[in-house]
Amino acid sequence: MASHTPYSSNRKQGKANSTAARKTSTAKPSKLDRMIILLRQKNGVSLEELCKVTGWQSHSVRGAIAGSLKKKGHLITSEKIDSVRRYRIGDPS
Repeated sequence: MASHTPYSSNRKQGKANSTAARKTSTAKPSKLDRMIILLRQKNGVSLEELCKVTGWQSHSVRGAIAGSLKKKGHLITSEKIDSVRRYRIGDPS
C-alpha cells in the first residue's frame, strides 16, 4: 500500500498555496480596493456608481464606508452636487 500524507497536512499546504496565489500581481483588486480607487477621484463617486461596481445594495455600500473604510483610517466626506450625493476619500491617517 502507498503511504498517504495526513489530511491535515494537505489542508495546510493548500492554504499556503492559495494564500501565495492571492498575493500575485495578477490578483484582482477586492471590492473595497475598487471603492477606494473610485473614492479618490477628484469629483468623488455617487452611491449608485459604487453599487454598480461592487454589486452590493446601497445599505451595504454605506456600511462599508462607515465601517471598513473608516476603520482603516480613511477620512470619508460627502456633499450634494446637483441633487446627487458624492462621496470622496482623503488620505489615510
